[in-house]
Amino acid sequence: MRLKPLSPAEMERAGTIVHAIESSYSATVVGQVTLRRALLVALVAGGHVLLESVPGLAKTTAATTLARAIHAQFTRIQCTPDLLPSDITGTQVYNARTSTFETQLGPVHSNFVLLDEVNRSSAKTQSAMLEAMQERQTTIGGTVYPLPEPFLVMATQNPIEQEGTYQLPEAQMDRFLLKEIIDYPTIEEELEVLRRLDAGVFDAASQHEGSVSLDDVLFVQDAASRVYVDDAIRNYIVSIVYVTRNPLNYIGEELAGYVEYGASPRGTIAFMQAARALALLSGRAHVVPDDVKAIRHAVLRHRVILNFEADAEGVRAEAVIDAVFASVHTP
Repeated sequence: MRLKPLSPAEMERAGTIVHAIESSYSATVVGQVTLRRALLVALVAGGHVLLESVPGLAKTTAATTLARAIHAQFTRIQCTPDLLPSDITGTQVYNARTSTFETQLGPVHSNFVLLDEVNRSSAKTQSAMLEAMQERQTTIGGTVYPLPEPFLVMATQNPIEQEGTYQLPEAQMDRFLLKEIIDYPTIEEELEVLRRLDAGVFDAASQHEGSVSLDDVLFVQDAASRVYVDDAIRNYIVSIVYVTRNPLNYIGEELAGYVEYGASPRGTIAFMQAARALALLSGRAHVVPDDVKAIRHAVLRHRVILNFEADAEGVRAEAVIDAVFASVHTP
C-alpha cells in the first residue's frame, strides 16, 4: 500500500508542534544536543530510548522536561533490587467488602514512563517491561490491559557503578529504539547551568506545562510514518545491517574478530523509523542518507554485540559501526 504523501499544511503543523516541544525543552535543559535529538526521535518515531552516562548529566531532568512539555500522564519509577514486576505492571488486590479481586494498574500505564537506573532492578523485574515495551500491553490476572497512546519508555543507567546492578539482557536492549551515551557539558554550558540555577529556572514553581497535546503527538507520529523512504535508502539500511552480521568480508579480520553478534531485523526497522523521524524534525518529507548516518551509533551501539576480547582491548562498538558504514556505498 502506497503511503499518502505529506501535504505542505501537514508539514507546517508538524514543524509547529516540534518547535513547541523543543522550546519547552531548551528552556530548562542546557546543551546536550545528542540527548535532545534522541528523546525527540524516540517520541516522534513512537519508540523507546535508553540513556547512559555518569551521574549528574541531566538524564532524569531531560526526560521529565520532555514529558512536562506535553499534556500527558507521566510516571517515574526508581528501580531498586527489591522492585517487583507487579510494582511496575500492577496487581490484583482482594476487596474484603465485596469479596472480589480488584485490579490496580501499575505506573507503567502512563504515556511517559521514566525507568530511573533500570539496571538496578532484577532480571525478573526487567522482563516485566518486555511485554509493555513491545506489545504495548500488560497482562494482570489473565486479563490484557492496553497501554495508553502515545507510550514512551525513557530508561537511564549508570555505567560506572556495578555493585548492586544487573546487566540488561540483549532481548530487552533490542526493544529500545535508541541508546544514547551522554557526555560531559562544555565549560560554557556548565556556566549556563549555574546561571539558570541562580535564576530559579529549575525550581518546581517556575516549571510551566507545555502547550502540546496528546493528539498533537499522535499527529506527528502519523506524519513521521508517512515520510518518504526511497528504495535506494532501504537497500542502504539493509546492507548496513547485513554487514554487521557478516563483518569478516567487509571491515577486515581484526575488527570483525571483535563482533560476537550483529543487529537483528529489529535494527533494520529501527533505522527506518528513526531516519523518518529525524527527517521530519529537520523539516523534510523524505529521508536522505545523512539521516541514516546521523543516528547510526544510537541505533546500533546496543545491537552490535562485541566479545570479551574487545572489552579487554578497549574497542568500542562505535569504531565497528563506523567501519561498517565506511564499507557500504552511500546512495
